[in-house]
Amino acid sequence: MRKINLTDVTISKTEGLSFKDKVEMAKIMDKLNFACVDLPIISNVQTDSLLNKTLATTLKDARLCANATDDVETAWDSIKNAKRPILKIAIPTSTVQMEYHFHQKPAKVLETIENKIKECKEKTVNVEFEALDATRAEFDFLTESIKAAINAGATKVTVCDTEGCMMPDEFGEFIAKLYNEIPEIKNNDIDFAVSVVNSLGLATACAFAAIKAGANEIKTDTSEIESIVNVIDKRGADLDISSSIKSNKLKTGFKNIKVETQNGAEKEIAKPNVDVSSVDFALSEDDTQETVVKAAKTLGYNLTEEEEINVYAAFKRVAAKKEIVDSKELEVIIATSAVSAPATYEIISYVINSGNILKATANIKLRYENDELEGVATGDGPIDAAFTAINQIIGHEYELDDFQILTASVGSEAAGRAIIKLRADNGKLFAGNGISTDIIGASVRAYIDAVNKIVYEEA
Repeated sequence: MRKINLTDVTISKTEGLSFKDKVEMAKIMDKLNFACVDLPIISNVQTDSLLNKTLATTLKDARLCANATDDVETAWDSIKNAKRPILKIAIPTSTVQMEYHFHQKPAKVLETIENKIKECKEKTVNVEFEALDATRAEFDFLTESIKAAINAGATKVTVCDTEGCMMPDEFGEFIAKLYNEIPEIKNNDIDFAVSVVNSLGLATACAFAAIKAGANEIKTDTSEIESIVNVIDKRGADLDISSSIKSNKLKTGFKNIKVETQNGAEKEIAKPNVDVSSVDFALSEDDTQETVVKAAKTLGYNLTEEEEINVYAAFKRVAAKKEIVDSKELEVIIATSAVSAPATYEIISYVINSGNILKATANIKLRYENDELEGVATGDGPIDAAFTAINQIIGHEYELDDFQILTASVGSEAAGRAIIKLRADNGKLFAGNGISTDIIGASVRAYIDAVNKIVYEEA
C-alpha cells in the first residue's frame, strides 16, 4: 500500500494569522502527523525568523520547510536547529510569471534554479524545488527546469497548479506525462509532490487524479486536508493508498474561520481550535473617543476612565501622522499608554538555551522588592520556556490571550516590539509592551510589563 504524505501550506499562504495562531497551528499539525509544515518566505528578518526558530525547536516529527528563494543563508539560519529541516526554492515556470513577476528569461531562470539549489545543498541534504504556475508552463521548459533542479541536488519536486485552472482529468494526464518523462520521479529517487488550490472547487478531485498518476505527496491548506483525508479513509483500500494523518483527531484539532488570502479574497480555512481573537478595523483621526474605546472593547480591553483618556490622547498623536490606525496599532497604543504601573518585578537577567537536540530552557532572574528571585523552566521553544520560568517566579499563571511580534525600527540593528495580552483572574485583559534588538528579550519584557499591570491593579 502506497503512503501519501500531506503537507499543509496554510501558514505560508494565508494572511491574517497572528504569531500565536501560526505556532499553535504548526504544533497541532505536528501532533496530527502532517509530513511537513511549509513556512512563508522571510520578508521581515526579525519577526519571520523568530517564528521559524520557535517552530524549529517545537516540532517533534514534521519536517519544517523554509522558503530560501530570496536568501538562502537567512532561511537556513532560521531552521537549522529543526529536527528535520528542508530548504525550498520556489521559482515561476510559466512565461507570464517568469517575465512579469520574476523578471527573467527562461535561460536565466534555469541558471537561477541550478545555482539556488546548489547553494541550499551546501546547507542541508534535503532541498525542494517548487515549480510555481507549472500547469501554465511550456511543458518542455517545465521538464527542463525540474531536471536542472534534480541534477543540482533537489531531493523533492513540487508541481504547482497555482491558479487552480485545470480539470481533474487534465491534471491527471499532465502529472502522468511528467511522471513518465523524468526518470528520477518514475524510479522514486525523489519525492514527487503536487500543490493544489480550490479555485474551481476541484482541489480534492485534482489531488486524487495526481495520486493516481504517480504523485506521493499533496500540498494544500487545511480547508482541503479534511476532504482529502476523508477520501483516503473511505476509499484508500480500493486505491491501495494510506495516510499517516490521525483522521479521528483532525476535526477536533481545527475549527473553520474566515481570513483574507494573499489576493485579497475572503476564504474559510481551518484554524487551531483555540480561542484567538482575529478582530480588525480601521480608525482615523476624525474618530471620537467613544469610537476608539468601543474598538478597544472589541479587542477585549475594559478601560477605566483615566485609561480611556490616555489611550485616546495617544491615538490622536498616532492618527495625526497616518491615514488609518488598525487593530494591531491600537493594541500597541493601549499597551504603551493605558496603564502606568510601578515595576513590582524587574528583570535582572535571562539566559535562554535551545537547539535541535535539546529542549528549550530558560533561566530568569527578577527583582521583587529587595529580593532576587530565580526561575528555571523548559518549554516548547525559547519563548514558552521563558514565560513558564516567569510564572514559576511569580507563583501564578495568567491566561495568555495573545502574543504579537512587531517591528519597531528598520535596519540591521532593528528593534523588535512584543505585545503580550494576559487575562487576569477577574477576566480583564492587560497588555504588556517590550522593545529590544533581542526579540526574545522584547517578549520577556512585554510579559513582565503585563504582569506588573495586573499586580498593580490587584493590590
